[in-house]
Amino acid sequence: MKANYNNMKYPISNTVLYNIVEGYNLKAQNYSKSSFWSNFLLHGSHLWMDTGDLEKAKTLWTEEFTALTTNNTLINIEVQKGKYDKVINDLSKQLSSLPIDEKVREISLCINAIHGLCLAKVFNCKVSVELHTQLANDIEGTIQTAKRLFTIGGNHFIIKVPLTASGLISAKRLHDEGVPVNLTLGFSTRQNVIASMVAKPSYSNVFLSRLDAYFTHPELADIHGVGKKVVDSTLHCMRKVSEQGYSSCQLIVASIRNAEQLNSLMGADVLTIPWKVVAEAQSNELMTATTEQEFACDEALIVKYNLKHLWQVSDQEKNAAIKMSNKLPDNQSQVLELLNDLGCHNLFPEFTDEENELLASDGKIPKHDYWNSRIENYTVGIDALLSAAGLKAFEKDQVELDQRIADMI
Repeated sequence: MKANYNNMKYPISNTVLYNIVEGYNLKAQNYSKSSFWSNFLLHGSHLWMDTGDLEKAKTLWTEEFTALTTNNTLINIEVQKGKYDKVINDLSKQLSSLPIDEKVREISLCINAIHGLCLAKVFNCKVSVELHTQLANDIEGTIQTAKRLFTIGGNHFIIKVPLTASGLISAKRLHDEGVPVNLTLGFSTRQNVIASMVAKPSYSNVFLSRLDAYFTHPELADIHGVGKKVVDSTLHCMRKVSEQGYSSCQLIVASIRNAEQLNSLMGADVLTIPWKVVAEAQSNELMTATTEQEFACDEALIVKYNLKHLWQVSDQEKNAAIKMSNKLPDNQSQVLELLNDLGCHNLFPEFTDEENELLASDGKIPKHDYWNSRIENYTVGIDALLSAAGLKAFEKDQVELDQRIADMI
C-alpha cells in the first residue's frame, strides 16, 4: 500500500524546492511524433533517453519517449557546468546550523530533486533518479531518502537503487510501500532473476555494452556477443518469473553504444538510449541495419571462467531467490549467509581494501588480468565485478559533485 510521506519534516522543505523550479519559468512543450521511434513501441519497447542535459534532450525528444535516466555521473556533469551555483549558495544559507557533511548531503539531494523536477516539467515524463552512493549499503538511509525523493517527484520519479545485498532488501521494502524502484547495475540473468523475485522492483537492468567491453581483453577476444546473449536470456527468464506470479519487473537494456544495436534490441521491455545514439539513429533511421554479432565462444573458456553464470540461473540461485522471496532477510549479513549456505559465493563477493582501490582506479571496466584467478576459483562473478566497478565509478562522480558543493559553502 502506498504510504503518505508528505508530513515528514526535512531541513529543506518540498515547497522550497518547488519554488526554485518555478523560478526557472520552464514550460512544458509539445513534441512531434516519429514514425521511426513508433516502430519500437509497436514491437513492445518503451523508450527512455539516457541524459541529464535538458537542452540537448529538447533537440531530439519525440512523443515516443516516456522517461529520462539520470545518475550520479550525469548530475555531476550538470553541476560542474555551474548551473546550480546560485541554488547551492541559497540553500547553504538556510542550512547554517547543520554540520558541513550533513549540509553537503542535503544540498546534493536537493539538486538531484530539482534537476529531476525540471526534466519532468519540460518533458512531462518519468525521471529515473539515483541516490547518493554512500547509501548503497545503508538500508534505512536508502528507504528514507527514496521515500523523500518519491514524495518530491510524485508520479514522475522512479528511484534508482544499486544492486547490492542491502539494495535487495531496500528495494523490496520500498516496493511494499508503493515506491517505484529501478534496481540498477545488473549484468547477468541470475542477478536480474534474483532481483525481480526478491525485491520486486518496477525495473532492473542489463548493461549491454559494458559486458561486451569486458570481453575485449586479449585472452577473451574470441568471445563475441555476450551482451546480447545475456539480454535475450534475461528477458526470457524474467517473463517466466512474471508468469509464475513472482514479479512484474521490466528489464531495461542500458549501456547502448551505437545506433546499429537498436534494431536487434527491439522488443526488449525498455531501451534507455544515450543522447548521441538517439541523434545517430534519427539522422540515419537505421531500422534495417544491424551489426548484431552472433554469440561465439570456445567451450573451454566457458568452463574456465564459468561464463554460464552470466546467462543462466543455477538451481542453487533459484533456491536462494525462492527462500528470500518467501522471507525477506533483515540485513545484508543474512543475505550473504543464505547465499553462502547454498553455495552462491560469487554473487556479492567481499573485496579487500587493495581490490577496492583497484576497482576505483580501473573505472567501469575492470582489467581482467587481475581478476582472472578469482573468477576461475568461483569467488567472484564477472557480473558482480562489473556491478562493483559501476558503483565505484558513480562514487567518484558523487565525490566530485559533493566537493564542488563543499568548496562553495
